[in-house]
Amino acid sequence: MLFLKAFIIGISIAAPVGPIGVLCIRRTLANGKTAGFVSGMGAASADMAYGAIAAFGLTAVTGLLVNNAFWLRIVGGLFLLYLGAKTFREKPSDKPAEASADGLWSMYLSTFFLTITNPMTILAFAAIFAGTMLGTTTGSPLVMVAGVFAGSAAWWLTLSIGVGILRNKLTPAHMAWINRISGSIIIAFGLFALLAGG
Repeated sequence: MLFLKAFIIGISIAAPVGPIGVLCIRRTLANGKTAGFVSGMGAASADMAYGAIAAFGLTAVTGLLVNNAFWLRIVGGLFLLYLGAKTFREKPSDKPAEASADGLWSMYLSTFFLTITNPMTILAFAAIFAGTMLGTTTGSPLVMVAGVFAGSAAWWLTLSIGVGILRNKLTPAHMAWINRISGSIIIAFGLFALLAGG
């Protein structure tokens, strides 16, 4: 029962379409379902890390992250601007490409980095876990973290498969517009992060 609750929490944290969602959708369309899923797993891994910190009550780490929230937000915002500009300018190929192993690793790391530079996520986890774990056993933190990761991973798998179905129906002209729109949205998220951190 606790695992199922945590699973639902994992989905609810991953599902809102923010910069990571936009990035994963665009990567799925450009490079295939595997690229989108691997990108999502980077975010899921960061969520799991923050979930573990909240679940196991690592207050020193939590304090360090929250105290440095300004700089983490600035770094994350600048990285979003870079990714947004890169996406906006990218020219689509005549045939959809498949990401290489090195490319997949880079995609995983970029979404992990973007998610981990949002320290406010840990406050959300702390609040959720405090309410959900009341009256549960000592083994619960591990179950909660596993459930959150599984829920997040399930969301990214569903999203990448769903978007991947549309991939072969898109022309290079469609992809050019998707790149411009996706890039603009990611840049907007980056500017928001910088203004919020200022």
